Amino acid sequence: METEKNSLTTLCYLEQDGKWLMMHRVKKEGDVNRDKWIGVGGHAERYESPEDCLIREVKEETGLELAGYRFRGIVTFALLGVETQYMCLYTADRWEGELSETCREGVLEWVEKERVPSLNLWAGDLVFFRLLELERPFFSLKLVYDRDVLLECVLDGKPLDYEGFLRGEAAL
Repeated sequence: METEKNSLTTLCYLEQDGKWLMMHRVKKEGDVNRDKWIGVGGHAERYESPEDCLIREVKEETGLELAGYRFRGIVTFALLGVETQYMCLYTADRWEGELSETCREGVLEWVEKERVPSLNLWAGDLVFFRLLELERPFFSLKLVYDRDVLLECVLDGKPLDYEGFLRGEAAL
């Protein structure tokens, strides 16, 4: 089947025993996520729905077949000078199979949720981790970056003081 990348991506955080499955992106040269810690996922291929992409990417990167997942939000990831990506964010709590020992994208590791903010993350990832923690049912988050610097954060169409939000000072 012919494959073609588009601007739709998926990202999934598998959750188990108070931990998130994180990927340290250290294997691909020229990777926009190089040295960052992220979830598993990637670009949708031609004719894939977000769920098709989610299931395929999780299987390819982890060896696991999802049995239970939730669509948590849409993240508009705008990195200046790079095509804007519309990322469907999922969490999963049930799967089948054994976690693969190898991943071509990076190194997989179960990380305690409270330790995640200390990792090398995109600044906006802290916002959606906080929204997940607050059990926000669904959200639309726009994140505008210049390289690694977060310039703008918009939640559900309204500017968000993300630093205040992360400190618990900004109301939603």
